[in-house]
Amino acid sequence: MPKEFRFYNPPFDRLTAEERATFTAALDIVFLKAGETVIPPGAQPDQFYVVIKGLVQERDGREVVAIRGPEDSFDSHSLVHGPHGHAFVVEEEALCYAVPRPIVLDLIRANPGFGAFFYLEISRKLDALALQAEQRQLNALMTARVSDALLHPPSIIDGDATIEQAGHRMRDLNTNTMLVRKVGDEADGAIGIVTGMNLSKAVILNRRPLDTLVQEASHFDLVTVRPNDFIFSALLLMTRHDKRRLVVQDGDTFLGILDEIDVLGFLSSNSHVVADRIERAANLDDLHAAAAEINRIVETMHHQGVKVRLINELVAELSRKLFARLYAFVAPESLAGQACLIAMGSQGRAEQSLRTDQDNGVILRQPVDPEDLQVLRDRFAGTLLEFGYPPCPGKISIDNPLWSKPLAAYRDDFRNWVRTPDKDAPMNVAIFYDAVAVAGEADLVHEAKHALFDLARGNSAFHAHFARAIDSFVTPLGLFHNLVVGKGERRDALDLKKGGIFPIVHGVRSLALEKELEETNTTERILRLGDLNLFERSFANDLIEAYHFMLELQLKSKLAGRHKGLPPDTLVRPDDLTTLERDLLRDALYVVKLFRELVRHHFRLNVF
Repeated sequence: MPKEFRFYNPPFDRLTAEERATFTAALDIVFLKAGETVIPPGAQPDQFYVVIKGLVQERDGREVVAIRGPEDSFDSHSLVHGPHGHAFVVEEEALCYAVPRPIVLDLIRANPGFGAFFYLEISRKLDALALQAEQRQLNALMTARVSDALLHPPSIIDGDATIEQAGHRMRDLNTNTMLVRKVGDEADGAIGIVTGMNLSKAVILNRRPLDTLVQEASHFDLVTVRPNDFIFSALLLMTRHDKRRLVVQDGDTFLGILDEIDVLGFLSSNSHVVADRIERAANLDDLHAAAAEINRIVETMHHQGVKVRLINELVAELSRKLFARLYAFVAPESLAGQACLIAMGSQGRAEQSLRTDQDNGVILRQPVDPEDLQVLRDRFAGTLLEFGYPPCPGKISIDNPLWSKPLAAYRDDFRNWVRTPDKDAPMNVAIFYDAVAVAGEADLVHEAKHALFDLARGNSAFHAHFARAIDSFVTPLGLFHNLVVGKGERRDALDLKKGGIFPIVHGVRSLALEKELEETNTTERILRLGDLNLFERSFANDLIEAYHFMLELQLKSKLAGRHKGLPPDTLVRPDDLTTLERDLLRDALYVVKLFRELVRHHFRLNVF
């Protein structure tokens, strides 16, 4: 028997020390016999229970709707909202903690973070994680290291170089700061620092000639930090010594220069710094360096507790800027005014967290020189591959002629996909429907989508055939609301993308296509569909929150696998989740089941 209650499990980890003492003082341990009805249907419980060992069924009439095991609790709903029709019956002899209802209600009123758990709606339950996320963000910022931030390369120039030579060197290296090695009889190998502003002031304000030695415009009062020092310590050093830059040094080795703007940028995820690097990239090497920062930003933001939707939107924005800049570098001049670069799939929907498949294409206003088009295909796809964007397994990329052709050819394909569809037609329509313009002539995407709308309008058989893909995978939620894991190598995990995320994405996409919506983001589509009264606002909120919660779990799992050197997958292991996360996942998958039924009914999938 446990000697003390485990407060580290949500939502009890939100209780203050004083509240924990109150909770503990009221705590009792009760023994429940197999077959015993703990809470009859229609009754309001006098106590709140947390299972220590054994199993307790939640029943709706004769149907078992859920089973509560160790560290699960019951019944939060009737405790707050009053009696309902469910009963709680002991399936297997159990020990439970029991806390009187008045004590729990007092804690709910006093502590919003704790109280949010006791509301039925998944959107309210997810609010219970907000305080924890904020605390995680603060902890992450307080423990971040200098090595986690963006460092500028430690370019060193000898002090007897001229100001003019130093300026040209900065331009060639695309940097604004260099280290200077002092020369002369009393130099002693001293290292200083010089910036572009120092050079400008020397020449313009102090009227020094261009052949002045660069060391005369440099500062030799360096302030250094080590890579393992805290970011906040670096910021304090900058403030204390009135410095905008610190030199990062490991022993006698100079690792780089830490700029004030990079420190502040890191504390706000560093995204604007990367965006600026993309915009200022003078060549493909510069662009490659910026691309390498995107996944690191995702990890930083996730560690700081930033919501997954904001992470996805930021990654989409950075990726689109990157693609647009790359397009400007590699597109032949003959395509100017004749083409639109598009992002599709999760990139088009702004729902990609980590940098993964390429998912891009191009629409041409009219046929162009085949050699020029091939140059674009090869250069664009090949460079992204070098940048770490793997080729799409489904070949949804610009180097596939299916996704890089004139608008007229797209229209011909739409006609075939809608009127005489083959097995690939629904997914091809889905891929293109998620497309957004990234660079070039954006009106081509608008024209193409309206051509698709015109062909599909009123064609109920097509829309039903398109929507049927929501049943491609089974939602991993069992008869008793238990999480269903796979078999064989996947016996401890469930595929969250196939069983939970995809049905929402494609179901929403199917409804949006029928309504000819031009939004591509799933959340924005849900909100628009709610405005059109396809479902209640409360259900729209639950659908959005369920979707975001599953995206959050998927990202968390991918990042954990990445740190272990594992290849990316879409599996989530329930044993790796907290009790609250498992509870929320069951709620989220139940919302998925309800939504699939709504889509089936709307498109009459039992008829077509």
